[in-house]
Amino acid sequence: MDNKIHLSIVIPAYNEEKTTSSTLLDIDKYLSKQNYSYEIIVVSDGSKDNTVRVAEKMKELVKNLRVIDNKENHGKGWVVRQGMLESRGEFRLFTDADNATTIDHMEKAWPILEQGYDVAIGTRDSRDNKDAKQAVPQSFLKRRLGDIGNILIQILVLWGIWDTQCGFKVFSAKAAKEIFSRTLIDRWGFDIEALVLAKNLGFKIGLFPVYWINNPNSRVKLATYLKVFIELFQIKYNLITDKYGIKKG
Repeated sequence: MDNKIHLSIVIPAYNEEKTTSSTLLDIDKYLSKQNYSYEIIVVSDGSKDNTVRVAEKMKELVKNLRVIDNKENHGKGWVVRQGMLESRGEFRLFTDADNATTIDHMEKAWPILEQGYDVAIGTRDSRDNKDAKQAVPQSFLKRRLGDIGNILIQILVLWGIWDTQCGFKVFSAKAAKEIFSRTLIDRWGFDIEALVLAKNLGFKIGLFPVYWINNPNSRVKLATYLKVFIELFQIKYNLITDKYGIKKG
């Protein structure tokens, strides 16, 4: 009997009781029509609301659902790492609990993965792909801070990608294990770190456009950009000092 899982979906969640059920139903509706096996893993990052209870209740309606209940808050990067390493799929997607990028975007990711790419990432930036769109543009200040951050990211660690932060990224099992077993950033800069590791470990990265629906209740505040900048320099330092063990490997 073949117990292989083709696709794992990891959903990091912190106080997402209002969005969890609708997101899970949307994902289940799409996956139930596919001809491959899958699992869905909700990883609660020490949620203080009813996120875990809602997710557990959804097991009655959603197939192949698993819930990991972390009692303490560690950061999005920490729980994504946990979920990706505990997944069993041949391909592993992490996507946001607010469903800002809907699951049907996998239709754009599969052709890239089938061409031999190890990592396929969604982009909201038309400079990466002219078909990328945002339902509601971010504020002028957030866009300018994002541009400054992206330029710094490209200069310091990862040339050629304008949107490193889109919460819809797919990895082959091999890439997921190699990358997330090395990540050290627990919070917002983990996306950058994962892509930097992918590049430096020799994994091919492909991009596809997404239609992104901005969450008005997003926890990405202006202070978050400063924290990401700090983590960016930490990533650069980790590369220089080989804290990721790439040169040793």
